[in-house]
Amino acid sequence: MDFRVLGSFGGDSPDCRMTSFLIDGCVAIDAGAITRALTIDEQRRVRHVLITHTHMDHTNSLPFLVENSFGSSDEPVSIFCTKRVLAGVRRHLFNNDTWPDFTRIPNHLYPSVRFEEIEIERPFTISPLPSGELEVTAIEVNHIVPTTGLLLRQGSSSILFTSDTGPTERIWEIANATEDLVAVITEVSFPNHMQDVADVSLHMTPQTLAVELSKLRREVPVYLYHFKPPYVEALRAELAATDLPHHVEELEQDRSYRF
Repeated sequence: MDFRVLGSFGGDSPDCRMTSFLIDGCVAIDAGAITRALTIDEQRRVRHVLITHTHMDHTNSLPFLVENSFGSSDEPVSIFCTKRVLAGVRRHLFNNDTWPDFTRIPNHLYPSVRFEEIEIERPFTISPLPSGELEVTAIEVNHIVPTTGLLLRQGSSSILFTSDTGPTERIWEIANATEDLVAVITEVSFPNHMQDVADVSLHMTPQTLAVELSKLRREVPVYLYHFKPPYVEALRAELAATDLPHHVEELEQDRSYRF
């Protein structure tokens, strides 16, 4: 699995792009900064987008991706999300107020966007991809809007992306039961002195991350994302000083990983 980090932060600044990942050049995981990181030709190769939740740092570039891909393929861009997330995407993005409703452009018979509703813990596949069929399973996590993490399996390897979450349970149970798990990507957003903000917004600090990672019983690499831009250096310092039960590494923006 070729996993490219287009953006790995929980906010926006000149150096920090919002959350977006790219698998095999054609499947996007969230859409915070797809159009900021990819050329027009690269954007037009993105035919599938998985949206974990409706917050802007995960959806901001989705309308522009669709517009930039308009007319480049006979097939619409497929957007995958759960029923509750889909309702928010349609209500807040493709509503003819915020942005045109591309499910009816150029017309309802030949739309530029196709929404694919997915079900919690019911695997589905996306194919064909350069590295083989991608199996995706959505798993509910604990955030202030309906949010799913994703178990992504290609060939004999799986990675787990928690998306944005506060303390949660089910996704760690699934991680522990996944025999071919090779990596976990999870969040940390605020430094410890902002624990009250993290608790209200259902995000993690280094000290709550330590508790969450104690639930992971598999010895696999753990990658971190979603640092809030004003606190990047404080988070790096606190993580280095925190006794975590697993080795962690910050995801590098613009880097491609092989899983």
